[in-house]
Amino acid sequence: MKFPYGISDFRQVIGEGYYFVDRSEHIYTLEEMGKQLLFLRPRRFGKSLLLSMLENYYDVARAGEFEQLFGRLAIGQNPTPLHSQYLVMRWDFSVVDPQGAPEQVKQALHNHINNAVKAFVLWYRDYLPDAIDINPDDAIASFEAVLPVVKKYGHRFYLLIDEYDNFANEVLMGSGPGSRERYEALLYGDGLLKTLFKGVKSAAAGRGLERVFITGVSPVVLSDATSGYNVAKHVSFEPALHALCGFWEIEVAEVLDEIARECGYPPERAVEALATMRSFYDGYAFTYDATELIYNPTLALYYFDHFQRHCEAPRAMLDSNFASDRAKIAYVAGLPGGQKLILDALEQDALVVARMEDGFGVAEMLASSQDRTFMASLLTYLGVLTLAGSTPLRELLMRIPNLVVRKLYVERIQESLLPDGRDRDAAWAATRILLQSGDLQPVCDLVEQRYFPIFDNRDYRWANELTLKTAFLTLLFDDRLYIVDSETAIRRSHADLSLIRRPELWQQSQLWDFLLEFKLVRLKEAGIAGEEAREMDRQALAMLPAVQASLAEARLQLQRYRTALEASYGETLRLRTYAVVGLGFERLVWEEVVA
Repeated sequence: MKFPYGISDFRQVIGEGYYFVDRSEHIYTLEEMGKQLLFLRPRRFGKSLLLSMLENYYDVARAGEFEQLFGRLAIGQNPTPLHSQYLVMRWDFSVVDPQGAPEQVKQALHNHINNAVKAFVLWYRDYLPDAIDINPDDAIASFEAVLPVVKKYGHRFYLLIDEYDNFANEVLMGSGPGSRERYEALLYGDGLLKTLFKGVKSAAAGRGLERVFITGVSPVVLSDATSGYNVAKHVSFEPALHALCGFWEIEVAEVLDEIARECGYPPERAVEALATMRSFYDGYAFTYDATELIYNPTLALYYFDHFQRHCEAPRAMLDSNFASDRAKIAYVAGLPGGQKLILDALEQDALVVARMEDGFGVAEMLASSQDRTFMASLLTYLGVLTLAGSTPLRELLMRIPNLVVRKLYVERIQESLLPDGRDRDAAWAATRILLQSGDLQPVCDLVEQRYFPIFDNRDYRWANELTLKTAFLTLLFDDRLYIVDSETAIRRSHADLSLIRRPELWQQSQLWDFLLEFKLVRLKEAGIAGEEAREMDRQALAMLPAVQASLAEARLQLQRYRTALEASYGETLRLRTYAVVGLGFERLVWEEVVA
């Protein structure tokens, strides 16, 4: 098997025999939904390959290749009447450099549109014999010059726009000084991008442009360009298009079975690999009532490619090409109330919001105050939250989709709590001691010395027992070795924090599995003041009645959880369990609970 990791050219994928998940049957649905569509998905979710497939399907100049490209696909077995009927132009705003002065960015956009028009004219020279003027200083004029010629010769015209919101993303990520001014110059007033979308709307109003399909990440640009382009139908959350980009688990399992056979492994290895991929890559929902979740396709291909070449899972489950996603979380964390939202997403099964926002522009994103609904909606468009159903009041639930995304949240919180790299080095050293010897004290010391002083700050006034658990999560999260889960579901109960070895490491006897249960005793409950707690030795703290009661409760819970985990994992489990009690946000008392 050949995996098209990083390849978004449909002709190359099909022509060179790369692995391809057939989603071509969705072309029927897209045609029925409308002639001007907006389809949003997170970054690196297969949108460009989708556009490439549409380009090849509708291109009249590739009619002779239709059977070769689509004959084995669902749409090729029963094509729509519109196949091979269009002159297709494609714009890709991701290749337009958003840096520089506003005039430089405008010229870069002019150049890209003009180059697309030139390529269009050259490709369809047998269909459009008339000369078409290219205006180097006015790409909109160049685009409009195409329309009467297309109409004169009775051809149908399809426009594909990829990464239409690239400029807004650049503003959002704050990638350089003046980014907001550049964006406003493009979208506000008579800005070029706004005028360009006006031109697209006008072209589709009987002037020769029949269909438009737009992809991007968020609805930001169309919100800012509403007066210029308010005719696109937003189909991103249509149930019929839920898996248009993405893999079903059965498809992932079939590939893993094949790779395991190629590597000479027994079927159990494929099952182990699927368990790993499910934890790290599954979990996305792009419809409000999804009954089955989908895998991120790019990350799945990353895993497939590594597994096939090395016959083992990659150590780093997060592809380095997703590193920029950290900036998305950092942006929201920097908004008023954003840090609390990030903590809540880590601590809770799901966030509850009133609705999914779909009409915000850059001005709203950069406003000084935003509510949870706005911030959670933005994170969902960006792919670091996902839909998770609804409440009886029809409020939306949103949650972190999987472990690779959870890692981004963990890193953000750790960086905010431990901004000094030396502190992060100390955190890793403390974690290594736990992993090697089972001694939790160095981790507890670090939490007391580095985290607790921050929790006393007014910016962390919402800190509670869940925050204590999150502090340990940020220190112990290690996806190279463990599937790290917060609120682990165990027979209708939830353990606070578990570190279970990745399935491919179950045979490594030098590693342990860990389960931690946290309790928080307020200083008032313990009957002591903060200064007194700081001066008492740990043994004296452990003897306080309130602490003793909390430790006893944690022991009972851990014993119940251990029994359930041992029933699930059998002999593969090498479990060590710990009860941890926080005395206010001053001190920690812990003990290992032995079976």
